[in-house]
Amino acid sequence: MTNDGDAGVPGSLARVLADVTAERAAQDAMWGMQVLPDGTGSAGTVTESDRARLETETAARDGALTWRHILAEEVMEAFAESDPDRLRAELIQVAAVAVKWTQSLDRRRSSTPDRRP
Repeated sequence: MTNDGDAGVPGSLARVLADVTAERAAQDAMWGMQVLPDGTGSAGTVTESDRARLETETAARDGALTWRHILAEEVMEAFAESDPDRLRAELIQVAAVAVKWTQSLDRRRSSTPDRRP
């Protein structure tokens, strides 16, 4: 398997990113330009981030790691961040994990025989 981002399904990354692009366009059509505060870095978010990281580490150690663990940890790390540059980096990680999880769903679907009559 190559490290082309396709997660074992040729064209997977391009398809998922096209879906994300379409969703972003739909959001703009629905809500227009949104200028909102970040709402991150508040009291308690570092503790919540640490808790998510511990839950992820525990699940990995116990052989019970799921995509939910990984994405939740990344989201909580973003929520805990107040520096705009580091927040941006965390949000990119959130997006990347969400894309990879979506590719995992697509890969499972492509490897499952069609059971329709």
